[in-house]
Amino acid sequence: MFYKKQAITLFSGLLFCFTTVQISAQTDYSNYSKFSQRLKTLQSQNASNSKLETLTTTVGGHKIWTLTLSKGDAKNKPAIAIVSGVDGMHILGPEMALQIAENILKNHADVLEKTTFYIFPNMSPNATENYFSALKHGNNGNAKSTDDDRDGEFNEDPFDDLNKDGIITFIRIEDPTGNYILHKDDNRILVKANKNKGEVGKYKFLTEGIDNDKDGNFNEDGKGGIVFNKNFSYKYPYFKPGAGEHPVSEKENRALLDYLYEQWNIFTIVTLGPENNLSTPLKYNAAGAKKRVVSSILKEDAALNKFISDKYNKITGTKDAPVSTGKGGDFFQWSYFHFGKLALSTPGWWVPKVKDADKKSAKNSSINYLNWAKQENINNAFVDWKPINHPNFPNQKVEVGGIPPYKMINPPYNMVADISKKHTDFILELAKIQPSIVLQNLTSEAVGNDITRISVDVHNQGLLPTHTEMGKKSRWLRKIKVALKLTKNQQIISGREITLVDSIDGDTSQKFSWLIKGKGNITIEAGTSHTGIDTATVKLK
Repeated sequence: MFYKKQAITLFSGLLFCFTTVQISAQTDYSNYSKFSQRLKTLQSQNASNSKLETLTTTVGGHKIWTLTLSKGDAKNKPAIAIVSGVDGMHILGPEMALQIAENILKNHADVLEKTTFYIFPNMSPNATENYFSALKHGNNGNAKSTDDDRDGEFNEDPFDDLNKDGIITFIRIEDPTGNYILHKDDNRILVKANKNKGEVGKYKFLTEGIDNDKDGNFNEDGKGGIVFNKNFSYKYPYFKPGAGEHPVSEKENRALLDYLYEQWNIFTIVTLGPENNLSTPLKYNAAGAKKRVVSSILKEDAALNKFISDKYNKITGTKDAPVSTGKGGDFFQWSYFHFGKLALSTPGWWVPKVKDADKKSAKNSSINYLNWAKQENINNAFVDWKPINHPNFPNQKVEVGGIPPYKMINPPYNMVADISKKHTDFILELAKIQPSIVLQNLTSEAVGNDITRISVDVHNQGLLPTHTEMGKKSRWLRKIKVALKLTKNQQIISGREITLVDSIDGDTSQKFSWLIKGKGNITIEAGTSHTGIDTATVKLK
């Protein structure tokens, strides 16, 4: 009887645990509180290979986290920086960053022997919280109050939930002075009338709300805030809403750059955000490359981008990617044009092209999304148009509806694990081909009179070059140092004690030779922070 009771108790306990796991299984993206707890749990479970720090705390009181993955001295090996949450509406990015970290720590910890990862999971926590708010609306700004319409008042014309569904969508107003028409393929979607084709506008199309301050504009000065991805120095959009008072004016932007400038071992920055040069590589433009303020990727870097893009597409299986190279003030362009690093960026996911019975896909992105959502049985992809009485448009037909915010740039949560797995594989490939300096073919021979000739190949065994062309042009990145360490009784007859090398291409070597007079051992050291440093000891003949 005793053993029977034990068995029943054990079974009940297991059933409870199983049920608890099933109930708590994640079905949607994590808000700030849950996301932070997941980070802390991951770090505590992998304490020997990870470190979680607070980069800064935002005006809104949210911590910006930095997660470092490494075995041993993190700064003494090449590093990959992964930065996400650059766009507050791209809630997929933070989730990808966290799951990539989980995948590396749990399944690929061996990569940490030779590569360090600096992961910044969410640079816009105030903005991403809008997805989880009682009133779901698309807003990219941080918690700083802003006067976007520059009328001396703050947040006086916010969004208004006119149909009380907890989501801010759009309003359409039947009006002959409007410049929108219904799309011929799907009358739920509005597009601008094309006068060149004889189309006449029949609707006004606005974000859902009321002209609270009676200035003729709708929702132009709401919650506001400074947008992380508009606040960087490259092509900074002066005087634009959300850009800030000056470049890098915000705490989170300054803190990130301060941190990056001190991590000399970073060889590439991967941004998980709206910009994309991974599925579709950037193209070299000679005129843009010759400008005083360079506006084109440089020629060698364009070829490098194409090489990496091919790998990315093969590993992730992506295609039909939207083109997005940055709108100015964004982090991705800064990381290449102003920081000189190998800069890579991807949104990670976009709505796949859906073909109809005639094997044609919709040219309009909204219609393609609705077709895809129907194919995937997504039932909340569109808020049906509903008539309302609008105080600003009396005696006119006004309807509320449209595609909810976040839907077209973030996949359903059940797709995230597979997306993150594929991008983990790509990140691991970057680590596999990272620049890595080693000393090879080391020889020494006596040439008489206590003189020894020493020769060695300084070889970059990685497939990536040690420096981008922009990095060489910027003069910021540390050069490769090849140095001899001698004792007092040793003298260099030929060759230099220290040589600085601008760059070594992937799988390429540079030969060095010295004549050394004396006895004993000397040490040769070659490399730099972001390539690793190799040493060898030679006995003089």
